[in-house]
Formats: sequence, structure tokens, C-alpha cells
Amino acid sequence: LLLDLLPPGVCNLLNPAAIYANNEISLGDVEIYGFDYDYTLAQYSNLLHSMIFNTARDILIEQFKYPEGLGKYDYIPGFAIRGLHYDVQKSLLMKIDAFHYVQLGTAYRGLKPVPDEEVIELYGGTQHIPLYQMSDFYGKGPSLKQFMDIFSLPEMTLLSSVIDYFITHGIEFDQVHLYKDISDAIRDVHVKGVMYKWIEKDMEQYILHGDEIYAVLNRLVNHKKKLFLITNSPFSFVDKGMKHMVGKNWRDLFDMVIVQADKPNFFTDRRKPFRKLDDKGSLQWDKINQLEKGKIYKEGNLFDFLRLTGWRGSKVLYFGDHLYSDLADLMLRHGWRTGAIVPELETEIRIINTEQYMHSLTWQQALTGLLERMQMYQDAESKQVLLEWMKERQEIRSLTKNLFNPQFGSIFRTFHNPTYFSRRLVRFSDIYMASI
Repeated sequence: LLLDLLPPGVCNLLNPAAIYANNEISLGDVEIYGFDYDYTLAQYSNLLHSMIFNTARDILIEQFKYPEGLGKYDYIPGFAIRGLHYDVQKSLLMKIDAFHYVQLGTAYRGLKPVPDEEVIELYGGTQHIPLYQMSDFYGKGPSLKQFMDIFSLPEMTLLSSVIDYFITHGIEFDQVHLYKDISDAIRDVHVKGVMYKWIEKDMEQYILHGDEIYAVLNRLVNHKKKLFLITNSPFSFVDKGMKHMVGKNWRDLFDMVIVQADKPNFFTDRRKPFRKLDDKGSLQWDKINQLEKGKIYKEGNLFDFLRLTGWRGSKVLYFGDHLYSDLADLMLRHGWRTGAIVPELETEIRIINTEQYMHSLTWQQALTGLLERMQMYQDAESKQVLLEWMKERQEIRSLTKNLFNPQFGSIFRTFHNPTYFSRRLVRFSDIYMASI
């Protein structure tokens, strides 16, 4: 029976360096390539996460007057994964699948898992979370927030650590205030530019794949493609990073560079006009009637950008790492092509290619096939066998989940369903890959 039960190709090796497509796209038709900067052109090492965690933790203690005992908590690499939802009112961090069901075994309050029965009780006797609570277009619901970017890994870990401290010490707290304080502390690390200083001080240690970025951009320019950059980061930071990766003449490769763009507002709000920066990064006051090659612009909005460049529709391909604030509007409102950068893809594919994963997957498929074929036998003895198979399948599922991340599993899969993150990835990107 076994060979009969397994779908063909269940164990084909995948290539971590491949480009995966959600939608049919002809790269021959793409004339203009656009890029985000952080985590798209510049990929950062995980060292950055513990720096963000520690700094935000210290802001909570020193400025927000949180208990000093929090200082004992350090960043836990690999605690959280991207795409998780946080229920602010219930202080629950959890993984939700594409059909709005909480994956049991992946709901955490603080650093400890919450029993399945309690999770079901908290949601009125079901694992399902209704759409109106889940999220608006950008992953923020009235009480649920989805963590979508790579910078949110330290934020989720800090949130869980602070809740852990309060619960362990029996301290009462207001969930909404706590959540807001932590996101403010994390925002301060970015807004006050502390993070930029660390990276500028030690590019070698923080920036990955520099030489490859140089090769990709040069190849595109040599094939007569136009390039542009739209980033929320400030010019001096981008300039130093690009000089490190691409060389001092990096700006010659780009037709347009827009910094401090304030995405996602850049894509939706018509109010902010473009301003030009001189070579030293100082703002100019003159009105912008054209976007010139080699010049640096600040703020602005997409509507002026389209009007001044005439770049429209599917001849433009834009790359970013944040599905909501980089890609959603461009695809849905403006018909641009989009490419998502998902660095986790590389690690996850390596795991999928292991002997252990292959074995678990084939055996899960086989058990599922057996259960489907044999479920009509309802006598006592057969029922017992079916129950044993279901139990075994459940055990293998847990083992497989733990190969990716012991707390939350894979960012793409919830057992046999896609995750909510996966569904958004398919909806908002034409293609996706681990790095440019």
C-alpha cells in the first residue's frame, strides 16, 4: 500500500538559492528594478537582534521605570519566528494558520506554553479567531497584532521576557500599556538612530552578502535595466552601507534614490512632496519638478513618483522584506510586480532537505493515507488501530515542528496547512527568495 499512498515527488530536494514564484512573471518584460534597503539590499547578521533587545530592555528600565530585575533577561536567539500574532488583551503570542485557526502547542504567555484546553477556553470553546479580530489589511486587528518584519524578532522576545518577569513575580500589569511601552522602546532604538551607529561602526560584522549585491546590481545595469531605491533609512547610513557593499560610486548604478520615505505612508498618502538633498545630505528648499539621475531625494509619495517617472505597471519589479508596508499596496493598487526577500527560506529548506525531515514527512503522508482509506472500519478493534495511528501521526507532527523551531515550528507551515504568513506571502509577492 505504502508506495501507492505517497504523492510523487514528496522527497525531491529543494534548492535554498532558488527563486520561487507565486505568479506567472516574465522577467524579460521587467525594465525597472526597485529595492528597499534594510534586510533587502543590506542583509544583517543575527548579532543585531541581541543589540536591539538589550538596548530596548535598558530603555524600559531607565526611562519607563520598569523593574531592574528585567536586566537579568538576555535575548534568546530562536525563541520567536516571524509572522506570529499577539493578542494584546490576553498577552498571548501564537501562530495562526491561513484559515485563522490557532496552531495548538504554539500559544505562549511570557516564555511558557499555554495548555491547549486553556487556549480553546480563552477563545470561547474554539481554536478559530474570527476575521474582524484578526487584522485589517496591514496585519493590525483591534486586539491582535501580527509581527511581520525581521526587526520584530527582538520585540517578540522582549515582550515575552517582560511578561515572564511580571507573572513570575506576581506583579499585576495592564496588557495594553505593556504592549505599547515595549513597541515604543523598540521604536526608539530605530528612531534615535542607535542601531545605525552600531552597524556603521562594524560593517564587516553586521552586513552579509556584500560582494553578491555588487554583482547583481552591476549585471542589471549592464543589461540596460533602470534601478531605484526607496528606503525609510537616512541617507548617511545608506551611503556608508552601500559604499561598503558596492563601492564609492554606488550612486552611478541608480536612476533614483529616495531616503526617509516613511513607508507605508509613501505608497498611500499624497501629502508629502519630494525634497532634494545636496551631496552632504543637507535639505534643499526648491520645488521638485523632475527626479534626476544621481540626485538624492527625501520623503515624497508614490503618486508624484509615478507622475514624474512614468514608470507604471508590470514593467516595474520592487523588492522588499515587509509584506505589508513594502509590497501590498504596490501589487494591489498599482499593479507593480513584487519580490519578497525571506531570509528564513534558506534555513527552512536546509531542514526540509535533511534525512530526518524526509523520513518524518513520508511517514506522516503514509499514516494520513491509511487513515483516509481505513476510516470506514468502525468495529471496536479497528477503531483502536485508527486511534493508535492518529496518536502516532500527532507525535510525528510535533517532532517535525520541533525541527524548525521548538516553540512555533516553521514560518511557512502549520502541520499540513500554510500559515497566515504564507498566505500573505502568496497574496502580496509575485516571486520570493532568501536574498537578492
